[in-house]
Amino acid sequence: MNLERDLQDMREYYRSGKTKEASWRKLQLQRLKAFLKEKERDIYRALNQDLGKHHVEAFRDEIGVLQKSINFALQNLKEWMSSKKAKLPAVAVLSYAEIVPEPLGLVLIISSWNFSIGLSLEPLIGAIAAGNTVVLKPSELASASSSLLANALPTYIDSKAIKVIEGGPAVGEHLLQQKWDKIFFTGSTRVGRMVMSAAVKHLTPITLELGGKCPAIIDSLTSSWDKEAAVKRIIVSKYGPCAGQACIAIDYLLVEEKFTSTLVELLKVHIKKMLGENPRKSNSIARIINKHHFSRLKNLLNDPMVKDSIVYGGSVDEANLFIEPTVLVDPPLQAAIMTEEIFGPLLPIITLKRIEDSIDFINSRPKPLVIYAFTKNERLQRRMVSETSSGSIVFNDAVIQFVADTLPFGGIGESGIGSYHGKFSFDAFSHHKPVVRRSYLSEIWFRFPPWNNYKLQLFELVYNYDYLGMLLVILGLKRPRKVAI
Repeated sequence: MNLERDLQDMREYYRSGKTKEASWRKLQLQRLKAFLKEKERDIYRALNQDLGKHHVEAFRDEIGVLQKSINFALQNLKEWMSSKKAKLPAVAVLSYAEIVPEPLGLVLIISSWNFSIGLSLEPLIGAIAAGNTVVLKPSELASASSSLLANALPTYIDSKAIKVIEGGPAVGEHLLQQKWDKIFFTGSTRVGRMVMSAAVKHLTPITLELGGKCPAIIDSLTSSWDKEAAVKRIIVSKYGPCAGQACIAIDYLLVEEKFTSTLVELLKVHIKKMLGENPRKSNSIARIINKHHFSRLKNLLNDPMVKDSIVYGGSVDEANLFIEPTVLVDPPLQAAIMTEEIFGPLLPIITLKRIEDSIDFINSRPKPLVIYAFTKNERLQRRMVSETSSGSIVFNDAVIQFVADTLPFGGIGESGIGSYHGKFSFDAFSHHKPVVRRSYLSEIWFRFPPWNNYKLQLFELVYNYDYLGMLLVILGLKRPRKVAI
């Protein structure tokens, strides 16, 4: 293919106005929904081939989430596309304003491998709903999913406006050299920096969905019900989403020393209940994406500083790219497992004297994508909200924020720039253009030279919304102040 020529054709197609039509947007979303339904088994096979995902996990985390997002967009598209009235100052009589959403144009979406279908199509839903032409580059690491998207998706949607381009880093670099009206990237912070650097050349707006080390704070919950509920939610939110290969997965736990042994025993019990005595034989936990990431995780475990902190799990099977769900207690904070994003089924527990100390611990590190806090202490919850900074914060559960169409999903600082999901996806790919209309029948006469203190006084009153004072000055009932320069 000739990339430059194809991009020019896509720009011309966008300028034709076709993608701005509500009927076009709805049709593409409906066809995307049909793709998910009709290719469901193919998607399951691709995700299993790439990551060993069970089809129930694949539906829960990808297909089902996408169906929900498409339905939400179709239900709300008319409202999202409509202009919104904007209020003007009272002095601007016979003036009217509105805010009109318009598509950005030709956009690039670069997705990640861990949710290779979901993270490709979720931003695409927003880009289509907003009326853009789109180039989608799936991750080459999830080759089966990438091939499925490249070969099957064009038969469902408008291939003049939406193209899927496969390839590795060289293709990605070539794409980033082109001029785009928006770049949406999901992946590592390291590559995110490269995307941001490339975008500077054309001053291209970007959304970066990155990651980081998401902490979970575990208070010393009193009732056995609360403890078990918290532990089950921690397990499914650490080992459940793609074997921990998820930016929103819990990275490490912060817990009071006195609760540590209880927590570890509960983790052991419920890991076995969910994944069996031999998780290697379970089909309910995904595999590691490739040998590179397997070796990276294996090296984290084999670190001499870390080995003695393993209290559960730790076995590996390179032939099947399997790493057992592993629990560690107090690995050295300078070890790689506590300085790098883990992105795998390894769960360090860091003990604290007081659970309140978790706030300082979190604040001493880069801002995370999410903070999870399992606590019924309302004062601690208020402190967590006001004294920490993160992309989002969730109390007494984890990961559930990702599926909420009414909430923005995104990071802050090193964990990301911008947000999406639901209306926020539409906004991520739109420019909200102010439109002002003015009548010739009225005039703000004092905005024109020559200048004097009388006009200065009127400006001061207008900018302070003191319309009564302005009227008094105009009627001569209030003398303007003199300004000496």
